[in-house]
Amino acid sequence: MAEGEPKTKKIKLEENKLSQNALFGMGNPLLDISAVVDKDFLDKFGLKPNDQILAEDKHKALFEEIVKKFKVEYHAGGSTQNSMKIAQWMIQEPHRVATFFGCIGTDKFGEILKKKAEEAHVDARYYEQDEEPTGTCAACITGDNRSGRPVLDFHRTDRSLVANLAAANCYKKDKHLDLEGNWKLVEKAKVYYIAEAATFAREQGFETEDIEEIAKKAQNLPKVNKKRQRVVVITQGKDGTILADGDKVSSFPVMEIDPSDIVDTNGAGDAFVGGFLSELVQERPVEQCVRAGHYAANVIIRRAGCTFPEKPNFH
Repeated sequence: MAEGEPKTKKIKLEENKLSQNALFGMGNPLLDISAVVDKDFLDKFGLKPNDQILAEDKHKALFEEIVKKFKVEYHAGGSTQNSMKIAQWMIQEPHRVATFFGCIGTDKFGEILKKKAEEAHVDARYYEQDEEPTGTCAACITGDNRSGRPVLDFHRTDRSLVANLAAANCYKKDKHLDLEGNWKLVEKAKVYYIAEAATFAREQGFETEDIEEIAKKAQNLPKVNKKRQRVVVITQGKDGTILADGDKVSSFPVMEIDPSDIVDTNGAGDAFVGGFLSELVQERPVEQCVRAGHYAANVIIRRAGCTFPEKPNFH
């Protein structure tokens, strides 16, 4: 510490030091399987070049066949797990700040998923069962590699996504969440995230499509903890992010990006959440949380799949 520097600065830094398992997420874990495939493969399984579907019975053999026929890349996926992974990447140290709960199968894809979560330094505590296989999402990539870049990182491509939730639907609260060791991790966390809000405004009867109004109405819904007011954040893709905090509703423009630099927008929402949570768990101002979310999303849409460089460059 420099001579004359206030001693309170060092104390404040120590108080804000992150602990392991401070951030908790729970959702559907999927093993992402990405590969450049040919048109015959798409035709065999009735897939469209640029589409997103849930797997049907006719797609069951797809996941094993894509591994056998093509060079694949594996990543820990699923919306909430992606967000935990990105939050941990933004935080860097210490490892395992982010905790994730979900259900997988006792199979080879499950083993790969555990390994990939570990490589991302996320503390993934899966409920393992043998009734359903591990959930998977195949990214079947086709297109013209005109850029000369590696085949999984080019612009002129189509991605046909096929998701098989399988084991992700088999989570048992009493067999996993209620276990003493797992519940201690829940109690240890400071910030919790679970993603499910597709038709929230309609289901709540808000009777408005105005995003700022929806944010304000959501903020004012009944709340058990009266000690602090709810903060509501709504992303709108390339349009501004809406933040309802206190009596104020603000809009934050997203970071500009040349359309030619956009590779894959599928992970943008998960990335925003991850970036936002990485700052929120460190008790940073909400405005900085939004900035971090925009930064993370801007990084992820420049790459194929929900992937990122070794270290972030967020200031």
